[in-house]
Amino acid sequence: MKKEFQIISELIENNTRVLDVGCGDGTLMKFLIDKKNVDTRGLEISKNNVQSCISKGLSVIEGNAEKDLHQFSNLSFDYVVLSQTLQAFYNPEKVINDLLRVANKAIVTIPNFGHWKVRTHLLLKGTMPVTKILPNEWYNTPNLHMCSIKDFFNFCAEKKIELYKSIALNVEKTSEINNSNIDIKNLNSELGIFLIKKIK
Repeated sequence: MKKEFQIISELIENNTRVLDVGCGDGTLMKFLIDKKNVDTRGLEISKNNVQSCISKGLSVIEGNAEKDLHQFSNLSFDYVVLSQTLQAFYNPEKVINDLLRVANKAIVTIPNFGHWKVRTHLLLKGTMPVTKILPNEWYNTPNLHMCSIKDFFNFCAEKKIELYKSIALNVEKTSEINNSNIDIKNLNSELGIFLIKKIK
């Protein structure tokens, strides 16, 4: 199981309701059901992935998060998960607002465009980097809004969103992100994993 999914599962309490937005083939949903006994639903844009989920007995609807999250009632879930998908939306701010409307807490993971390998590649080669976390060329990437861990930290502060838990993932090592180490974590981490909620 991907380390990212293991961390996400640790952030979710047992026996809760979870919406996985951009659930792919349902791997995370199945893992959460088996490990945390959650009641999970998925929202997925790919017909093939929806069929894959259904064949596994998972409850998934086909839809686009930017257009279809309105179908879900306010606070109809305890958690909503958005795994490495935020950068693919036209309006990430709207999606974040919808996530925090639909659930009390959201778990958002982002590939870190501020990672030193990405910076070095761009500096030395002058081309957009292709890495394990960012595997596509510039011309066929689904990514529209690349951001760094620090960008997301700043976004949450500006929009009055509480960073309840912030975790940096580099290869298989995890560490906590906070205001005092944000610059080094932004440089050294491939992925940021954030448990967020609205400040009341």
